[in-house]
Amino acid sequence: QVQLVESGGGLVQPGGSLRLSCAASGSIFIMYHMGWYRQAPGKQHELVADVTGGGTTNYADSVKGRFTISRDNAKKAVYLQMNSLKPEDTAVYYCNAQRVAFGENFWGRGTQVTVSS
Repeated sequence: QVQLVESGGGLVQPGGSLRLSCAASGSIFIMYHMGWYRQAPGKQHELVADVTGGGTTNYADSVKGRFTISRDNAKKAVYLQMNSLKPEDTAVYYCNAQRVAFGENFWGRGTQVTVSS
């Protein structure tokens, strides 16, 4: 079982930056594929970015060049640095941990990000 706790959300003006953090429990963090997803009102849940245990990253086209995902396996944490934020980035952001081969899929409770002037 993995528990995930997000932090770092808030209200920011367009063009601003936020850094989301996700703290994970469990002793085999490095074996989990970690990701950030988001859901805006009236829109589908979507992948923002993910990172393998070895550090390979993947980004949604809408955030490429603006967001950076990273992980610290020693601290059992994953981060999302968000720069040049736009109003359309407004959403609840969720941390996710997966081990597909074992049928494991865990979610945090989410943190609200609001981009508005």
